[in-house]
Amino acid sequence: MVVDANSGRTLYAVAEDGLRHPASITKVMTLYLLFEELDRGAITLQTRIPISERAAAQEPSKLGLEPGATISVDDAIKAVVTRSANDIAVAIAEAIGGSESAFAEMMTHKARALGMENTVYRNASGLPNEGQITTARDLTILARSLEERFPRYFKYFATHDFEYAGQVIGTHNHLLGRVDGVDGIKTGYTRASGFNLLTSVHRDGRSLVAVVLGGRTSGARDRVMENLIEDHIAEASTVHTATMIAEASKEEHPAIPRPEPHPRLAAVAARVPESAPGERLNPGLAEGDQAENGDPRILRVAAVAPAAAKPRPLDRRPVEPRAAEPRRASANVETTASISPPAHEPPTTISRDGASNPAPSVKPKLAETSPRPAPGTSQSALTRPAGEDPEESRAGGKGWIIQIGATDNAAKATALLARARERNRAALAAAKPLTETVRKGEDVFYRARFAGLDSATAEAACRSLKRNGFSCFAARD
Repeated sequence: MVVDANSGRTLYAVAEDGLRHPASITKVMTLYLLFEELDRGAITLQTRIPISERAAAQEPSKLGLEPGATISVDDAIKAVVTRSANDIAVAIAEAIGGSESAFAEMMTHKARALGMENTVYRNASGLPNEGQITTARDLTILARSLEERFPRYFKYFATHDFEYAGQVIGTHNHLLGRVDGVDGIKTGYTRASGFNLLTSVHRDGRSLVAVVLGGRTSGARDRVMENLIEDHIAEASTVHTATMIAEASKEEHPAIPRPEPHPRLAAVAARVPESAPGERLNPGLAEGDQAENGDPRILRVAAVAPAAAKPRPLDRRPVEPRAAEPRRASANVETTASISPPAHEPPTTISRDGASNPAPSVKPKLAETSPRPAPGTSQSALTRPAGEDPEESRAGGKGWIIQIGATDNAAKATALLARARERNRAALAAAKPLTETVRKGEDVFYRARFAGLDSATAEAACRSLKRNGFSCFAARD
């Protein structure tokens, strides 16, 4: 999904209400609640956050602090933004909410207040939990609200690297410094979620918020995001006319009582000195553990262990997402899955190959978001059989397509393909033109695509098409 942050207008959206696992993009909401504490003066950037045994025991990616150590709020924010540190996210949750489960309730309640109707949080880190879900639409709301409310702290998401305990810790967001105007905000990955990316762009007075969920690889996800930005930035307004995202009133959405802050967090006057004993990296932290939550060693853990304390109810209404929309096409991700939980039941666990794990009761099955191809049309370019190696078609294979547009008429799509080939004969010499029928509710539209390309040819063809005024993005077939 791509949203013009200046006007609030949606510029592009496919499967924007499909339920997904957020993975480490969860930490954006974790920091949102931390920024609220800073904004109201309850803490400062120099306040020390204690590391509990439970926080220190989190799976990587992590900073590796030992139980009893502390970290300043400033460094904690940077560690979460760059390394996506799960131990620090849990420490923040415990410091603000008393426990991670109580903090997760606060996160869900905040999501509802912002209008994120389909988001449920179960932990503060994004480590695998089948009940933790969101949508592309909800994440664009969160990103816009974050920048509107906390412009001073939003700048943290542009952090490329920072030095901590003698180490330079770099970001997982590879678009920072590579794509003009990108200034955050967060990546994420688990096997169940695929590769996710929530992005903010400011360029020439224009502002975009974009999200890609369910990528097969980080590189593919980044390429899709870069194409979305380049295809839609010119459509964005240079004048800010959007109204600020408002939180629901207390009457509309009763607030959860704010818990007492952790005593070591509340007492700003009793801060631990910056050179506090015990604030050090775990010497046993391996370099390989600095990967995101998608590190294979991490994902043997099915979910974060539940806290012993029973969660308090949010309000009189059960906190459940709306039912997922019917199957629809997905053009901005390389593989996606839609979870359709019944009322009062969590979604099924998703395995690496995209199939739902069997359940003894009535838990739902996982459905591919792309529809079945209509007779005479091609298979969606963004799906593949389960178990196929996502890198298989990169080395010389012909498994890539490029899309140059979608119209409401098959003849128009065919004409668009003919014009593109006429103006880009050399670039498209090896490509096979095709149209694909996509049904979205009661609407039908026709994609104009070229197929049968390898990755290098597809990208070169896209560059040629863009120089000739066409929209274009490449993806594996």
